[in-house]
Amino acid sequence: LYTGFNQSNFDIEQEDINYEAYIRYRLKNTNFYFNTSYKHFLENEWTLSTGASISNDVNKIRVFANKILTNEIGAHLKIKLKKNLSNRFQLNFGAEYFNLDYNDTYLTEDELSFKSDYQDDLYAGFTETDIFFSNRFAMKLGLRGEYDKTTQAFNMAPRVSLAYKSSEKGQFSLAYGDFYQNPLVAYRKFDKTLDSEKSSHYIFNYQYTGNGKTLRVEGYYKAYDKLVKFDTEMPQFSSNYNNLGSGYAQGLDVFWRDTKNIKNLDYWISYSYLDTKRDYLNFPVTATPNFAPKHNFSVVTKYWVNEWRSQLGFSYTYASGRPYDNPNTSEFLAEKTKSYNNLSLNWAYLISQQKILYFSINNALGFNNVNGYQYTDVPNRNGVFNRREIRPQADTFFFIGFFWTLSTDKSSNQLDNL
Repeated sequence: LYTGFNQSNFDIEQEDINYEAYIRYRLKNTNFYFNTSYKHFLENEWTLSTGASISNDVNKIRVFANKILTNEIGAHLKIKLKKNLSNRFQLNFGAEYFNLDYNDTYLTEDELSFKSDYQDDLYAGFTETDIFFSNRFAMKLGLRGEYDKTTQAFNMAPRVSLAYKSSEKGQFSLAYGDFYQNPLVAYRKFDKTLDSEKSSHYIFNYQYTGNGKTLRVEGYYKAYDKLVKFDTEMPQFSSNYNNLGSGYAQGLDVFWRDTKNIKNLDYWISYSYLDTKRDYLNFPVTATPNFAPKHNFSVVTKYWVNEWRSQLGFSYTYASGRPYDNPNTSEFLAEKTKSYNNLSLNWAYLISQQKILYFSINNALGFNNVNGYQYTDVPNRNGVFNRREIRPQADTFFFIGFFWTLSTDKSSNQLDNL
């Protein structure tokens, strides 16, 4: 059994280029989550696994004098049966049920009230088989069927993966799969006929693990279909919605980690390349979304100094510029921000085995990072849309923390997570 409850209050004043004064935004969130699971070993080597969860998320939002109340209740039930038919063949199958009940109320400063709601039931059945052809070669076959009560649509999603162990420490794998996802509530509450969005994944992976080293290289291609589109600046009741959107993402991820070949040093390096374009939401043409930089690179190091009872670390992160839309040009999402750079330093001092004093400096060199731009809603007298930079609240900030691990295991602490 697991139960979680959280309540938070958030109050901030934000700059907006279209207003002289700062805009005050207030949010009160209450979240409850509960789940339970049960496993039972049946006769003839069958295993039964079940699980259930329920959640409730309530938001009270206030912007200017406008008030928004949202209430979302979700439930999930799952049952699965597993059997090892032989040492080369394993069978899994089961069923799932998802329920969503959402409603919101928008109250204007003139006391006008607008309400919307959305309820959905999703039923799914699945089966998977693991086939071991030899000690080096294995295959997983899967099939998932989903029925959406709202649209009365049924989707089938086949999936397959192959793995070949090329050496004692290395493995190649290939995978293909179709995946379906319901549109966000923000769209379906206005148009309940919207169909599920689809993605098809093609993945090639190589991984080497041994002698304290890990190398992982993964190339992928993902095709997106039936993405949601609408014809207004923001999704609203009067928007026209459809599932005619599409897109793709292709890229390469490389990860290297060495934990023991240099004494007291743990470090890892990662790089990702992403080429993606989509025609979805209110995009007038196919374009790269503003959340997708083409290149990402990071280095993280941790060095233990025994004489100081300390772990010293630094991390460097680089990301190429993100696309943004400049209304002063005719092209959509054609310009890019400057690249993102961040060099951070940290020091963890072990007071005792379970007590740690921690210091960190984020963006120690004070790089002037720009996350994007906000443009005015209307042009100035020269016909130009003015803009402002969207930047972090501070270029550099410091953190001092104390971590005390309470556990029956007196050797455990949070050092590996710092």
